[in-house]
Amino acid sequence: MAEASNATPKATAAAREFSLDDVAPHNSADDCWMVLRQGGIRRVYDVTRFLDDHPGGPEIMVDVAGRDATDEFEDIGHSNDARAQLQQFAIGQIEGDVAHEAAPATARKSGGQPVTASGRQDISGQNGPLFAVLVAAAAVAVVYYKYW
Repeated sequence: MAEASNATPKATAAAREFSLDDVAPHNSADDCWMVLRQGGIRRVYDVTRFLDDHPGGPEIMVDVAGRDATDEFEDIGHSNDARAQLQQFAIGQIEGDVAHEAAPATARKSGGQPVTASGRQDISGQNGPLFAVLVAAAAVAVVYYKYW
């Protein structure tokens, strides 16, 4: 299929279909596409313009460019803001995919714990308790070194 432009309107982006073979050549820092599954549909994103702004650096994205990067994306535990920001880079979807409700981005295990697409526990948004523990540990360390 022909290459998509960066100015693809959202309505048109949803209608564009690509094969995985169409996506594969777009695997460099100069032309970086990736596929991410959302609700059963593998969407295609042209993230070339975002590489320099990615908090983890461009190399991480280039390493998974040109293919389905759903597992890597989910394993990182991206925030809802990151997921929303991603939508501006959507250029289409993989041909033949049909939406379904069976595989949400964060499903739940039988114990009620959210999990990523790869089945690992989703810990995004759960940093509050960790922060409290780190602050308490730092306070104990300061008291220990100052008074002992």
